[in-house]
Amino acid sequence: MLRSPKPKLRFSWQMLFTLLMFGFMYFPILVLAFYSFNGSRFSSNWGGFSLKWYMSLLNDSRIQSALQDSLVVAFTAVSISAVLGTMMAVGLAKYRFPGKGLYRGISYLPLIIPDIAIAVATLVFLVYVGVSLSLWTIIAAHIVFCLAYVAVVVSTRLAGLNPHLEEAALDLGATPTQAFIKVLLPELMPAILSGCLLAFVLSMDDLLISSFTAGGGANTLPMEIFSRVRTGVKPDINALSVVLILTSGVLAFASEYIRYRSTRRRLQ
Repeated sequence: MLRSPKPKLRFSWQMLFTLLMFGFMYFPILVLAFYSFNGSRFSSNWGGFSLKWYMSLLNDSRIQSALQDSLVVAFTAVSISAVLGTMMAVGLAKYRFPGKGLYRGISYLPLIIPDIAIAVATLVFLVYVGVSLSLWTIIAAHIVFCLAYVAVVVSTRLAGLNPHLEEAALDLGATPTQAFIKVLLPELMPAILSGCLLAFVLSMDDLLISSFTAGGGANTLPMEIFSRVRTGVKPDINALSVVLILTSGVLAFASEYIRYRSTRRRLQ
């Protein structure tokens, strides 16, 4: 009996290029994760395996205060953006009005505008209208880009829905509000959750816009990290970065899984 030849692993320039790109992207993260377990307080010297830098994060009041500010900003901005972004996406999909294309382009413009432009424009506007900078001005600035991300994800979901589902509910006697809540909203919920998770990660990672719009006493987690690394990267910052990377990865995976399950259920 002839045995089929075993498949041989062939190296090509495409595979080599891919490995180099993955190494370029993720090798610094592996080095950072490795030194987060360094027992020495100096990153250049290896002092043995230790978890003390992770334990010190639990007792760092500045880190806890900054994390609390970041969570308040992210949860508030994403919650408001979820409602406004869904309404904007549904309105653009269902209604026709003059200048709709221009309105759609302006609505999604924060996705391509550089963060520095949004930060400066928001700061100039707040100074012009005489609003004092605080935690709430950070939230208002974050709503600008979170709203666009939620609206884009929900719009993508709306484009793949059967447009006759809501019409069928109306024909069966449902009011427009009942048709929206009982028919359209459940179909949109996976996209809304996916967009919210994406916007939450972006809000938690934002440094530039928060720095421009923060008032006295407001200090988010990226701002706290940036203030500490000015004098050199310490092992506790390595540990904090690893925690943030893992948290962002879990949220990104959850967002993609929700989107995958939604697409698969629609195709069945």
